Amino acid sequence: MTYEDALEHLKALGPELRTGGSTATGGGGLGQRRKFTLDHIRALLRALGEPQKSFPSVLIAGTNGKGSTASTLASMLHAAGLKTGLYTSPHLLRVNERIRVSRAPGRDVQPCHDAPPSSGNDAVTEETTRLAQIPDADFGRLYEKVDAAAVGLIAAGELPHSPSYFELMTAMAFTWFAEQGIELAVLEVGLGGRLDATNSVEPIVSVITDIGIDHTEYLGNTIGLIAGEKAGILRPHGVLVTLAQHPEANAAIGEAAVRLEVRGVDAARCLPPARLQTNVVDSDFAVRQTRAGGSSPLPGSGSPLGRNRYELSLEGEILHVDSPLCGQHQQRNLALAIATALELRSNHRLLDGRPVAISNAAIEAGLRQTQWPGRLEWRSGGAGRAALLLDVAHNPAGAWTLRAALAHLPEAQPRTLVFGCLADKPVEEIEQVLLPLFDSASSDPARRGDHVILAPIEHPRAAPLAGLAAAAARLSVPFHAAGSVREALEHAWKVTPEQGVIVVTGSVFLVAEVRSLALGRSEPEE
Repeated sequence: MTYEDALEHLKALGPELRTGGSTATGGGGLGQRRKFTLDHIRALLRALGEPQKSFPSVLIAGTNGKGSTASTLASMLHAAGLKTGLYTSPHLLRVNERIRVSRAPGRDVQPCHDAPPSSGNDAVTEETTRLAQIPDADFGRLYEKVDAAAVGLIAAGELPHSPSYFELMTAMAFTWFAEQGIELAVLEVGLGGRLDATNSVEPIVSVITDIGIDHTEYLGNTIGLIAGEKAGILRPHGVLVTLAQHPEANAAIGEAAVRLEVRGVDAARCLPPARLQTNVVDSDFAVRQTRAGGSSPLPGSGSPLGRNRYELSLEGEILHVDSPLCGQHQQRNLALAIATALELRSNHRLLDGRPVAISNAAIEAGLRQTQWPGRLEWRSGGAGRAALLLDVAHNPAGAWTLRAALAHLPEAQPRTLVFGCLADKPVEEIEQVLLPLFDSASSDPARRGDHVILAPIEHPRAAPLAGLAAAAARLSVPFHAAGSVREALEHAWKVTPEQGVIVVTGSVFLVAEVRSLALGRSEPEE
């Protein structure tokens, strides 16, 4: 099967949260609401030879920050010379982004012996020296293999319907990791935790990032219920790396950890001093900050936002934290990644019995080299155009994080907001957080040149433009309703002066399309 064929099959699956079927299995309709269970992914993995058992895994769940934590940790492991697999979702430009394998020193990503010749589209760009996306030819080959296994299971009555998009991608990722002989996998949970397809592994370390209200239809409508679902990635007598957060989340996670006799690792000791949230003192681990604010401008980027830069004293040695991930909120994600790396090197081994060797120098290099676009990403507009600030804030917690970052922009800088989101998100609540910051009718003279542009997203779950407009109207914030994302971007560049900034947010799908347009590429893949 070609890469293009595989993309068409995936597209035919229909909405992720509904049962459908690939072209091969005769589906493609919207189907019924999907019943989540690990039985289906486990059956599929058994048919594929249990690839997930060929490598140890770190499993990362949470509402916000799990992707940043996963990408940072994987970058550290790669810098340590470990052949690392990274599985994340969703993607921005190409679906291949979800499945990556590091090119460890002295080694390379090798095609399987039965793989067809690679096409010209398989060239890797910035990932060449870091984490390489799965090549197009291998993507098509593996999709055919996994989908054929699913067809056989359906015919045998072992699966009731075709696996979901995410289940197929997860099985493909595990199969690719097994083929490539990775030494350690870093896996970002998709939805929830307890019933997520990634939870089919037996993690050697579980990580839980910050938890907020999201996906309430499937996870529950309280922080406690959602945290309970996220805590489903814990294992009896396992290890949990986390940070203190909302009391309801702490309680739910703590109850699960006690019940399962989990050993907890508090990542608070890896935070810079101003962020410490615990009175526990570790005699071997002290922290100090050497630069006011812990940040500095991104060199050469033109961004007024800063890198996260500070120092930690680790067992008598100074660890220099220098991450391109912007925003004070990222310090929590960096702390989780650092604490997980320390846990891995102190208490865990690879399948062949070797220790997980991660030096302080590798941790520092991994921090510096982390790539995670679309998160407070600053891009020059070029050709006399305003700069873009891209951020995938898709829930209230993300919106507040973005709002905090915007406070660091020059007060007099003209701003334009391009906003769009999915219908299953709390649209009005997110707009209440963000739109007043761009209110041209406010009494603040600095805001009178601002603009709000609402953009419809091409996605089955997209919030209709009328709904976005109604919520904005209730806030009495002037806005322009664009007919498409392309029109929204062009209008934003038209009304925003060169010295201004265009903030694009509300959905990963919106950010992906704007980023694609800004980079001069075709529209992002499904």
